[in-house]
Amino acid sequence: MPNPPRLAATDLDPEVLRLFDQYVHGMIDRRGFLAAAARFAAGGAGAAGLLAALSPRFAEARQVEPDDARLAASHVEFASPHGYGKARGYLVRPKAAHGALPVVLVVHENRGLNPHIEDVTRRLALEGYLAFAPDALFPLGGYPGDEDAARALFAKLDQDKTHADFLAAADWLLHAEGGDGRLGAVGFCYGGGMVNFLATRVPRLLAGASFYGPAPASEDVAKIKAEMLVVLAGNDERVNAGWPAYEAALKAAGVRYALYQPAGTQHGFNNDTTPRYDEAAAKEAWKRTLALFDRVLRKPAT
Repeated sequence: MPNPPRLAATDLDPEVLRLFDQYVHGMIDRRGFLAAAARFAAGGAGAAGLLAALSPRFAEARQVEPDDARLAASHVEFASPHGYGKARGYLVRPKAAHGALPVVLVVHENRGLNPHIEDVTRRLALEGYLAFAPDALFPLGGYPGDEDAARALFAKLDQDKTHADFLAAADWLLHAEGGDGRLGAVGFCYGGGMVNFLATRVPRLLAGASFYGPAPASEDVAKIKAEMLVVLAGNDERVNAGWPAYEAALKAAGVRYALYQPAGTQHGFNNDTTPRYDEAAAKEAWKRTLALFDRVLRKPAT
């Protein structure tokens, strides 16, 4: 069956985008989305087509092939004694690199290590980083290849253990062969919140780029040593509600940070596999992310 036409956020009623945000974050289930969206799409069949059009198209958006000859990629396991015991991630390095590389932890959305996040990890490796993306779903069998199934699995995770797994991932990456111990992190949605959390718990984190992620507890912000880039969507009431308190805490603690919040964008605007993608805003956010990592993580020439 051919894919439905590729839509942009501007093609959709804002209420449909709000419903989709609720759906992907577990506030309503598939049936609830279809029932509510039916009035925008000529009934249930149209609503199902609308959901299909909103769903990710990984292959169409892929920028770096999994077998790109410029890269060495593998899946590696690491110990997480305070989490699920053992964890797994996707490690990518540029083959042409000479010497140790700065390292970047890549944190996925609330669906685990899907093809889009693997592609983002490869993009970072091509920029000259040792990039590592853990899969929070590994203890439950790993990313299942289906976004709905992934969301259902994600809801079953013990988040205390999952947070410990990501702390273990950061520690593993700090000591990874081929890395120089200069650590950055980037994450999206759930992953953006995880970057904020890691910044409060990993003193050796030098740079963090949090894309539309929940803010950390205000009382923990003073523990942040990293320079932060906070990327928010223009239209994202749920996440943006936490920004004023987060910004006040960052200022009070003297944390170096920058905010990028392009007007008119939707939650998930950096994800180029869905209609919420905003090309201009995503390119600028990525440019700022790379500039942060380049300035903070790369050792000065001697």
